[in-house]
Amino acid sequence: MEKSLAEMQREVDRYISQFEEGYFSPMSMLARMTEEVGELAREVNHQFGEKPKKASEEDNSIELELGDILFITMCFANSLGIDLSKSHDAVMHKFNTRDANRWTKKNTD
Repeated sequence: MEKSLAEMQREVDRYISQFEEGYFSPMSMLARMTEEVGELAREVNHQFGEKPKKASEEDNSIELELGDILFITMCFANSLGIDLSKSHDAVMHKFNTRDANRWTKKNTD
């Protein structure tokens, strides 16, 4: 079953709302997001780069790290009252207008 972005934001909000602590401060969430992006970079480097994983390191995956980044992004957005669907639409508009001819399009003939 596919979930919409709005449904996922509500699901994250329900999860966070069950705790007295609630959402972290924006600065704490930015630090957490930075940590998660670093973990993603490490996994990408292990899989595609020149740095093999140590035998003692946990088995993480790019998929899980992207999921962590998505979760913290939703927490960040929810705490600031940002609708990520609207954010997505605004970004896509920017890419489809400002960057419309920036890259070579595939021939669809």
